[in-house]
Amino acid sequence: VPQRGGKTSADIPVLDLHIGDFENGMPASLDINSTEVANTQILVAGTTGSGKSNLLAVLLHEIRSASSDTHYPVNFLLFDYKGEFSAPEHENWLQLFDTDRTAILNPIERPLPFTPFKDFTGRPINEVNLYATELSSALSAISRTSISANMDTRLSTAIVNAYKDKKLRSVTFSEILEHYKSLLPEKQQDKTDSVISVLSQLVNNHIFEDEDKIDLLNSCYIINLGRYPKDGAMAKAIVYFVVSKLNSIYEQLPPQAVNKERVELRHFTIIDEAHYMLDFDNRPLRELIAVGRNKGMSIILATQNMESFKSKYFDFYANAQYPLIMRQQQQNDAVLKDLFGVSSGQALQEIKQAITGLQKGELITKDSEAIALGIGKRWQKIKVTHLI
Repeated sequence: VPQRGGKTSADIPVLDLHIGDFENGMPASLDINSTEVANTQILVAGTTGSGKSNLLAVLLHEIRSASSDTHYPVNFLLFDYKGEFSAPEHENWLQLFDTDRTAILNPIERPLPFTPFKDFTGRPINEVNLYATELSSALSAISRTSISANMDTRLSTAIVNAYKDKKLRSVTFSEILEHYKSLLPEKQQDKTDSVISVLSQLVNNHIFEDEDKIDLLNSCYIINLGRYPKDGAMAKAIVYFVVSKLNSIYEQLPPQAVNKERVELRHFTIIDEAHYMLDFDNRPLRELIAVGRNKGMSIILATQNMESFKSKYFDFYANAQYPLIMRQQQQNDAVLKDLFGVSSGQALQEIKQAITGLQKGELITKDSEAIALGIGKRWQKIKVTHLI
């Protein structure tokens, strides 16, 4: 089947990521785009000093080496919470990912070159209403403050009014703030409530441009979050709104190319220190996983503790093809049982001992064949290639 630009689906590269070696010395690889693989999500859990950053670098290096010279390059967007992938002293890392310093976006130095808001031109108004409700609950989750029901309603109304004012084109944070203030009773016009406070922060930090100047999918980008407090409203807002932006781009795309053996992968979103984004009802992140699957989008989430992947809002484990468990501060029996399909008893104890014994740069992952057959050891240990 000829695809865009004369390329054919026969050109889809094989993405079999060689990440290290098993204990028996055999090469360990993750098949992320053959038609047998249910999905391509990768979860990484590892405490500080476990070798998590090196593992992310190995994954990116493998994805890019296999694809960047083909008709089907797999680009990526990395949220660099610690700022290490963006650091000038690590510039040589960028060559490993077949990119350079132009990939680094630093919102402290200049606004991210796109608008985070959806454009609803020509769409029914009820879509805007729904979006406004979602956005107002997201802003309250991001700001971690108590927003009363009144404020919440007022914020939703302000978002809808801002859109109506712009004939449903993308709005800005300052327009939402203006509309919000205009809805306040006269006595409260000079007061600052928690909504005004979080919106003012977003306006003053000027994180985003008012229009799209880049296409997030057509290149590789690293967003440097290193100078923001990790659990602060700004870092959360950046990740939340960028993921939301990716969703609206994904929705417009045609389905991925596919042939008998392989499916096309277009893009990876990588969130390091993802636990900060998993402890509230993060709808864009859930949608990214749902929408992305048939559009050739995938995700790598890295956290400190395995239990972060199972919150009351979403079970990321249930969706992940490859959970990679590195050294842990503490282990969670319920997560391990779920993950490796074991009940209490010896099998569980063996897995716990294996995790306890992990050295820096080692991980265990599930052995899907053994789990499916219900025999033998349910996990395999891998020593990751040392890259950075």
